[in-house]
Amino acid sequence: MECRQLTAKDVVAAWQINEQGLPGTGRVSHEEMADLFSLSELAIGMFEENALRGFVLCLLPRTRYGSLNYAWFNERYDAFLYVDRIAVDQEHRDRGIGTLLYQRVIEHAAQQASPVTAEVSLKPPNPGSIRFHLRHGFTEIGTFEHGEKAVTMMLREQIELVQE
Repeated sequence: MECRQLTAKDVVAAWQINEQGLPGTGRVSHEEMADLFSLSELAIGMFEENALRGFVLCLLPRTRYGSLNYAWFNERYDAFLYVDRIAVDQEHRDRGIGTLLYQRVIEHAAQQASPVTAEVSLKPPNPGSIRFHLRHGFTEIGTFEHGEKAVTMMLREQIELVQE
């Protein structure tokens, strides 16, 4: 498994994986996916034999991204790394790909001394994603409802290790 930066050539494959995760990942068009790639501070994928198996897109604060969930974090935090979406191909789930991606996200955020933020859907429910985020050190810090949707807002603080 190889981890590398996503490029414009990966938009369609990422979009297809994103579609498999609906409704939890949130529907986007090909154009919106390409725009997310360009807005992302971190846009990486896990590849096996040059095939995309999973990806994560993360943004810094105060980009032009119009997500209400992203805006919620912008209103409350000056610094963070926002996980807009993490998705793994349905044929390759439960193989540790999501964990490998989150390790990269956490390392990247640690370089900036920033917490990692994300939201997980409550309406419609996504209990698997909530468990996944809790396993990776996230805590629930609030809920946000808009329209027919509701999400739990999650934060993973940077943990400083004390060397003896």
